[in-house]
Amino acid sequence: MATRRARAIVSGRVQGVSYRASTAAAARRLGLAGWVRNRPDGSVELEVEGPEDRVAALLAWCDHGPPGARVTGVQVDELAPTGAETSFSIAY
Repeated sequence: MATRRARAIVSGRVQGVSYRASTAAAARRLGLAGWVRNRPDGSVELEVEGPEDRVAALLAWCDHGPPGARVTGVQVDELAPTGAETSFSIAY
């Protein structure tokens, strides 16, 4: 299976609703590596790497996020896989 790395910027009501923690939990369940963080503009940014189908599954999850979130957009950019991370973390 091919390895995929992607960066996503998630906009909407995504801060203060456990979006980062829920994203990290979903990514860990899927066995993915990367990180998620809040951005000053109120959006959430993440980079994720792993098997292509599992990355796609996490990005699909990002379209709605946890119950309190109201996602209005997810911008995804493809990146070259790095293999640098071995786990998924919440960045501050």
